[in-house]
Amino acid sequence: MPEKEEKIEMEGEIIESLRNRMFRIRLENGHEMIGYTAGRMKRFRIRMMLGDRVRIEVSPYDLDRGRIVYRIG
Repeated sequence: MPEKEEKIEMEGEIIESLRNRMFRIRLENGHEMIGYTAGRMKRFRIRMMLGDRVRIEVSPYDLDRGRIVYRIG
């Protein structure tokens, strides 16, 4: 079985809310990307607002999209 690829974890701030539980996020280095809500966050109905700090997992193959895994506040 192939091993799972390593994810890159970054932190950023939500700057815009998009449709289908997607958000535009500005990372600490100034780069902007699209983040979508992880399944665990949907299941526990964790709400995210503009200005919230979030932790995001990014695949090394696609650096323009990531999965929001934690809301810092």
